[in-house]
Amino acid sequence: MTTLPAKLQAVLVRIARAARLYGRDPADVLLLAVSKTWPAARVRDAATAGQRAFGESFVQEALEKVVELRTLGLDWHFIGSLQSNKTRVLAETFSWVHSVDRLRVAERLSEQRPASLPPLSVCLQVNVSCEASKGGVSLAEAPALAQAVAVLPKLRLRGLMTIPAPADDFREQRRPFRRLRELSEQLQADGLLLDTLSMGMSHDLEAAIAEGSTVVRVGTAIFGERNRA
Repeated sequence: MTTLPAKLQAVLVRIARAARLYGRDPADVLLLAVSKTWPAARVRDAATAGQRAFGESFVQEALEKVVELRTLGLDWHFIGSLQSNKTRVLAETFSWVHSVDRLRVAERLSEQRPASLPPLSVCLQVNVSCEASKGGVSLAEAPALAQAVAVLPKLRLRGLMTIPAPADDFREQRRPFRRLRELSEQLQADGLLLDTLSMGMSHDLEAAIAEGSTVVRVGTAIFGERNRA
């Protein structure tokens, strides 16, 4: 059986190979290990192997891990759907939130971010594939939301995130990532200082890196298949 450190290293090799293939510096692509549903012990194993940034989707589960592993100095990113009644714990606990898709949620995160902490880094989640089953602001509505979020105190709008519809063909995988990159370029031309494209997962990270991803969110290729029962 392949060990977790070996799986982690294999993903890092994939990232580096893809980055070099498309003329990019591998150091410009952050690996975010998606640890949702996995116990703190598995996160500790990944941390021991050198991984520092972890992505969580369920607030209570994440909070338990943050508390248990607080001495490790890990970087915690929230990547799940946002509920207004859970924003305070996110504002107080996480360094990043990737899934902002409503102004009111962003306002609550800003209001509830402790003054003692640096600004909360946030990304707008954009529904590039127009899937009704997924959250995210539409491509058309994203510019107005981005401008509104960018001026909120205690938040730092870093960029955009997407979870496109699955595709097996490499060219089809690139298509939605290209749309997100083009939106980011449009927003930067409009004066927003963005530096993050959070896109790409275990099955399509190469396509995402080809289109400029700076954060790939990888769970299965590191931790294995989740128990969905």
